[in-house]
Amino acid sequence: MSAKKDIIIALDEGTTNAKAVALDGVGNVVAKFSRALTIHTPREGWVEQSGEALLTASLDVVAQAIAAVGTERVAALAISNQRETAMGWYRSSGQPLGPAITWQCSRTADFCRTLREQGREAQIKSATGLPIAPLFSASKMRWLLESVPNGMTLAQQGDICLGTIDSWLLWNLTQGEAFRCDVSNASRTQLLNLNSAHWDDEMLALFGIPQHALPEVCPSSHYFGVTKGLATIPDGIPILAMIGDSHAALFAHSLGAEGGVKATYGTGSSVMAPVLSTQCDVNTLATTIAWHDGETLVYGLEGNIPHTGDAVAWMADSTGLSELSEDQLLHALNTLPATVDSTLGVYFVPALTGLGAPWWDENARGLIQGLSRGVKRAHLVRAALESITYQIADVVLAMRQHSGFRLNALMVDGGPTKNDWLMQYQADLLGCPVMRSDVPELSATGAALLARKTLLGIETNQLRRYLPDHVSFQPDIKRHERLQQRWYEWQSAIERTRWQMLP
Repeated sequence: MSAKKDIIIALDEGTTNAKAVALDGVGNVVAKFSRALTIHTPREGWVEQSGEALLTASLDVVAQAIAAVGTERVAALAISNQRETAMGWYRSSGQPLGPAITWQCSRTADFCRTLREQGREAQIKSATGLPIAPLFSASKMRWLLESVPNGMTLAQQGDICLGTIDSWLLWNLTQGEAFRCDVSNASRTQLLNLNSAHWDDEMLALFGIPQHALPEVCPSSHYFGVTKGLATIPDGIPILAMIGDSHAALFAHSLGAEGGVKATYGTGSSVMAPVLSTQCDVNTLATTIAWHDGETLVYGLEGNIPHTGDAVAWMADSTGLSELSEDQLLHALNTLPATVDSTLGVYFVPALTGLGAPWWDENARGLIQGLSRGVKRAHLVRAALESITYQIADVVLAMRQHSGFRLNALMVDGGPTKNDWLMQYQADLLGCPVMRSDVPELSATGAALLARKTLLGIETNQLRRYLPDHVSFQPDIKRHERLQQRWYEWQSAIERTRWQMLP
């Protein structure tokens, strides 16, 4: 890297915001820009976003970051993105088939149920590492093809492109010259064979997805193409990394050190632990590809939770807090839980579009249990925040059943981690240290680290000097013992969300 071109701009395209972060030659954030994104729920269980809006917001924040640091200093772009969200577009025009079907969407629940009834679970889990669930991209891609006239025929002829958000962004950044995705995003589609890291013929046939419609699978740290033909972004900037946002956060925490389990607190949450092989001892968890750094394929054991920060947002809406200004809302969420000693027995299970790991029940629906006359807004908000910690603890409990699992510390990132009360509660509940990243833009940082590796041609362990610091929350062991009863009662509430769907 020349002294003049020292900036890597990382685009972090999430569910609720598109963010661009400029990092200098020593890894410090020197500029950042963000644009809010809209989520649409046209029917119960359906969650979608405008692909054009995702793209417009992403190009806008990248252009702002480039302008802020100067084009002459920009060495490369990197992309981290919301995972599992499926996008389809016409190859000739680049026009979307329809909205992007987000990872939260459960519109393909009936198809997934049919696969389960056909006894396909073991076959799919063996090949892809993933349980059958509407979360993953394959059933969404099938739905997209079925939603347009002659969709399957056009896809077989190569006239339709199907991809995750990284491939959609890359396609547009390069004016259609690069149709690629990274291996971490590909591993979330339920179409990639974990062992070969190539599209799996049996899975393609099972889901009815022609390989001609899918992007080329590449390492996460890789030359993907260069920018071209964009009004606000100069031509010729290389895109040197693409990776799913949760994977990027794990990479930025510790480069995948053993015993370092990562939890990203966002709209939903991903709990991920680095593991050595594709073999998973726990049926309720996914084995995924964490990343390919250009040298080595690294695997991850993961549990996905659809509603964590989203649960708090729902509760803020329902209790009137969302009418406050952004600063007032943040202050309320940080202070209200500590104004009461408990939730007065209230548990909020935010199964708003079903339950994710370790339950995988798309038919479950949320509930608030234990309401009494004395319950006030503070108790409800506290219950929503506690629900985040319980859901993460449920996944960690499932992970403990895996023979190769170790938990030295829970490394955390994402907006809700700014809440010190929440972080201390999580540490006390789990009985282990919680290590919060000082850098809120951790997914962007992880993508930038992988781009820097490609740019400099260095080994992964040489990136350690760029890793951000952490703030430590140490567990109170006596409180940990007391919270085990509350966790037990939470699990009882979980079961109630599933009972209500029985005939």
